Amino acid sequence: MKQIAVIGGTGMTGQCVVDHALQKALSVRLLYRTEKTVPERFKGKVELVQGNVCNLDDCKRVIKGVDGVCVILGTRNKLDATTELSEGTANIIAAMKANNVRRFSIVMSTFLLRPISEVPAVFHKLNEEHQRMLDLTKASELEYVAVMPPHIADEPSSEYNITFEEPAGRMISKYDLGKFIVDSLEQEEYIGKVCAIAKKMNKA
Repeated sequence: MKQIAVIGGTGMTGQCVVDHALQKALSVRLLYRTEKTVPERFKGKVELVQGNVCNLDDCKRVIKGVDGVCVILGTRNKLDATTELSEGTANIIAAMKANNVRRFSIVMSTFLLRPISEVPAVFHKLNEEHQRMLDLTKASELEYVAVMPPHIADEPSSEYNITFEEPAGRMISKYDLGKFIVDSLEQEEYIGKVCAIAKKMNKA
């Protein structure tokens, strides 16, 4: 893998994705909405494509010719009912198929792996949208890694666990999450899997 597209690369986790990809000497193409959201450190190092994930043509432009796609769509802490994330996911999948790009990693939430009774009510609408994203991902017939983080913390990197189809823990460093989103694209054991990630806790 030499070149990736990053969609959602200006948020907290997305910036860690871009930073890690650049550290790996990957070529990065970034879809962004507005100039003010692009970190200064990305300018000159990242190919910038202005657009909106809810516009299929914009998705096609950012994905054309890449080897893989990292999707880190967020709501900027808004918890209202939305279909923007699933609409964006559908566009990304369509754009990948149009450009014959097969592999992507996509971030949702570990709440999808817990009984709804364990999910705080304030997150229910967002959880429903993440479920729509997961359904689209699984039905895509593409090579996906569905990444399910718990609370994403602004703390240093550490060891972490990956589990399949069940929660891995309660928190993850944004740096470790960003690393896994990129690295998993080339790790066959994670392809086609729902992967929970969490900081490895020391046993007493």
